[in-house]
Amino acid sequence: MSEQSVITPQRRGMVVRLREDQVVAYTDIHAQVWPDVLAALSAANIRKYTIYLRRPENILFGHWEYHGQDWTTDQAALDASAAMQRWLAICGPMQIGLSSDDDGWADMIEVFHLD
Repeated sequence: MSEQSVITPQRRGMVVRLREDQVVAYTDIHAQVWPDVLAALSAANIRKYTIYLRRPENILFGHWEYHGQDWTTDQAALDASAAMQRWLAICGPMQIGLSSDDDGWADMIEVFHLD
């Protein structure tokens, strides 16, 4: 009997600002995420993906777990996905980076976690 390797998930956090005039459109599209986008995220080993909206500042906080073994390869496949490219073409312009040199979601560093 062979032992299967256990993959410890990597938790990821990111933040971006949402344009004031796009709050309704952004929340509406995320209420019914396209099945092919969900499939692309799952294929990239992304699980437990949640996006929170902080009003009135319009700050989005995203959190998810990566359950794969090669993030670089999985991210490249996700970025190449036609579904994700269409999705990001719609959602990307709705967002504003938090600083002038940041054009989108900014990664965050985990400083505390409790299971």
